[in-house]
Amino acid sequence: MNEKKVYSYEWAGRPLTIEVGQLAKQANGAVLVRYGETAVLATATMSKSPKPLDFFPLTVNYEERLYAAGKIPGGFIKREGRPSEHAVLTSRLIDRPIRPMFPDGFRNEVQVISIVMSNDPDCPADVAAMLGSSLALGVSDIPFEAPIAGVQVGYINDEFIINPTTEQIDESTIALTVAGNKDAINMVEAGALEVPEETMLEAIMFGHSEIQKLIALQEEIIAEVGKEKIEVTLFELDEALTARIKEMCETDMNDAIQTVDKQEREQNISAVKTRVVEAFEAEEADDATMKHVHGILDMMVKDEVRRLITEDKIRPDGRRLDEIRPLASETTLLDRTHGSALFTRGQTQALSICTLGALGDVQIIDGLGVEESKRFMHHYNFPQFSVGETGPMRGPGRREIGHGALGERALVAVVPDEEVFPYTIRCVSEVLESNGSSSQASICASTLAMMDAGVPLKAPVAGIAMGLVKQADNYSILTDIQGMEDHLGDMDFKVAGTAKGITALQMDIKIDGLSRNILEEALAQAKIGRMHILESMLATLPEPREKLSKYAPKIIIVKINPDKIRDVIGPGGKQINKIIEETGVKIDTEQDGTIYIASADEEMNARAKEIIENIVREAKVGEYYLATVKRIEKFGAFCEIFPGKDGLLHISEIQEERTKEVEDVLKLGDEIMVKVIEIDRQGRVNLSRKVVLKEEKERAEQK
Repeated sequence: MNEKKVYSYEWAGRPLTIEVGQLAKQANGAVLVRYGETAVLATATMSKSPKPLDFFPLTVNYEERLYAAGKIPGGFIKREGRPSEHAVLTSRLIDRPIRPMFPDGFRNEVQVISIVMSNDPDCPADVAAMLGSSLALGVSDIPFEAPIAGVQVGYINDEFIINPTTEQIDESTIALTVAGNKDAINMVEAGALEVPEETMLEAIMFGHSEIQKLIALQEEIIAEVGKEKIEVTLFELDEALTARIKEMCETDMNDAIQTVDKQEREQNISAVKTRVVEAFEAEEADDATMKHVHGILDMMVKDEVRRLITEDKIRPDGRRLDEIRPLASETTLLDRTHGSALFTRGQTQALSICTLGALGDVQIIDGLGVEESKRFMHHYNFPQFSVGETGPMRGPGRREIGHGALGERALVAVVPDEEVFPYTIRCVSEVLESNGSSSQASICASTLAMMDAGVPLKAPVAGIAMGLVKQADNYSILTDIQGMEDHLGDMDFKVAGTAKGITALQMDIKIDGLSRNILEEALAQAKIGRMHILESMLATLPEPREKLSKYAPKIIIVKINPDKIRDVIGPGGKQINKIIEETGVKIDTEQDGTIYIASADEEMNARAKEIIENIVREAKVGEYYLATVKRIEKFGAFCEIFPGKDGLLHISEIQEERTKEVEDVLKLGDEIMVKVIEIDRQGRVNLSRKVVLKEEKERAEQK
């Protein structure tokens, strides 16, 4: 058995322990990361030989086990099913910074798995898993070029905090996860409350300084227990074949690349490729040669696009580096939805639909986090027709979940508080056409859709995607990147925010990392673009509509004594179900005595409110009521002063003169004016008609 090695460190004021050599020894590399009371097992495994693919087959899985938080899964099956949204997003979060750290041409399949086995909410498992994934690769024999690390950064009272606790997260204006290697940043994911670009940049660099400490720790561990990296076969293009193909089609390919329209450009490039492929097929080239032919053609496209951008400063569609494609937007496209908006940027188009619901429509979250529900949801759909292709219609994949979550992060910062707008809000973005930056188009469309629905947003949000092409020290930053620039470039840097500041940030890097100067320049250029897009959006709809759609639920808020909640609900929910059955409304109750009544029918809302108010209404001494005689006894009459509340009108209080028999004066169903003269300790109400008659007589005499 291998000897277990334990390494200890203090990370943001909490103990960090890394254990190597005891668990999962058949994996190429494995470590157990303990952070506070969080424990994550990270493993890395590699196939024995390269796969016949034209890309690097890396898969990253972040697995949440509910036992880690002392929970039993909900539902009938009682075991974990499909990954939670947080698990999917964390898998992407780990994948993005480690992917660029493998050698070019590497085709062996690599799988990195992190299993959360114990979860301390104040010691984030996702950054522990990122550290563990890097270290599992680092101590393995897999050719992983350099360790990476990631940290969370918060910002409270003008002070940056590493890995904020759950309590600190609630106070923080920044929720940033940043990852990188020893020299540079290579992944950023952030949500913020309209934070200025300068502050966000400082937060990123603050996080990088902590990352460098974690990488130094990893290097120390790898030097002591790391395995020797194995030699693998890297895919390399045949040089002689490359020269021949360039001679055959380089001029035609370069002309095709500079076609402005996306589909026409793709057709022209495809035509050149087809001509070359057919020439080699005519020579009966073998499969290995054809694989090189396809690879060389793709390489030619990539190299020429990158050369044009960095040297000639020319983009495939002819735009300037900082030029945004033509913008157009429209609202209220759909009659029966609560709000809708279409946003078009060049050949990217998103239609967003906003739906308003009662607070009971919140999404319930079954996961390791402390959050149990959320009242704002943003979903993103990307059908195949949006890129002119066919394909199966399945549930949302990692990309769709990631883009939807990015939009949610960008918009939740401006969603009004529950007290101001007591609705559950869901936005669904349908991407109808895509040529890059569809996630940011979705943010713009969803902003307008919510404004169209009458949601009083704190401020409108726009999003823009920035790109980078870097050749040695020569680089170009691109505003509003299209699909080809994203695919062939080095950076996809998405920035969303209001006129005041950033609300969301996401950056993916395909190269080793970015310097502070490039980050600063990209943020400044993105702000200019964002302001231009906001101006175009507000020209379509300057502010949220004053009235909700007639099909949207109208919500009435009723405040009652918290002790009366049980009266409204009734035994076994009998009373509240009766109200819902009679009126058709939705009713949500809070422990503080707040009741939300929701229905598109305002008349039924008012009726439900009246019923609830009558249930919780309390009689007060000295108040007058028009009462109905409900029961007659020898000693008096029981009268209903309001629905659900009776009082006793004693025989001595019926009239000024003596009453021999109650029936001499009153009969069932009579309506009489009474006054509450007493409420005893048991809550019984005593009424008087005599006092009312006497007061009426005195007023008449005074007149």
